[in-house]
Amino acid sequence: MAEIPVNPPTSALLQVAYNSLARRIFRFVAAAGFSDLRPSHGNVLEHLSYIDGQRLNELASRAGMTPQSMGELVDDLERRDYVERRADPADRRARRVHLTKKGRTTRAAAAQAVTDMEGRLEALLGHATYVRLRATLTEVIDAHARDEQP
Repeated sequence: MAEIPVNPPTSALLQVAYNSLARRIFRFVAAAGFSDLRPSHGNVLEHLSYIDGQRLNELASRAGMTPQSMGELVDDLERRDYVERRADPADRRARRVHLTKKGRTTRAAAAQAVTDMEGRLEALLGHATYVRLRATLTEVIDAHARDEQP
């Protein structure tokens, strides 16, 4: 269990909660036959699950990582046949990262794990609190997105 300091900032609570959920999802995916994955691979696979075919810089930005670190993860996943780089139709010099068939199969296992986790969260919190938590987190995300716009 993660050690939580006394009166931690909200950002720390969100991070600990996210890490706990991500570990559970990762364990489910590994048990579904993808034991060659590492938790850090989720920084790539999770974002490609929403938008397949992103540039490395886009993936890095979404994951809050440097392009160099993201490049290392993509290289590793490419060696393991979860992703592939393809030419960008809009710019021949650029490359986009896409899920392979194996990567899409992993996405299906992760989607099942997320569905199970959502059910567990709702059971733990109760329906009303679960709905309120989702609405509050969405408000925070939307407010920060507005603040970041020029």
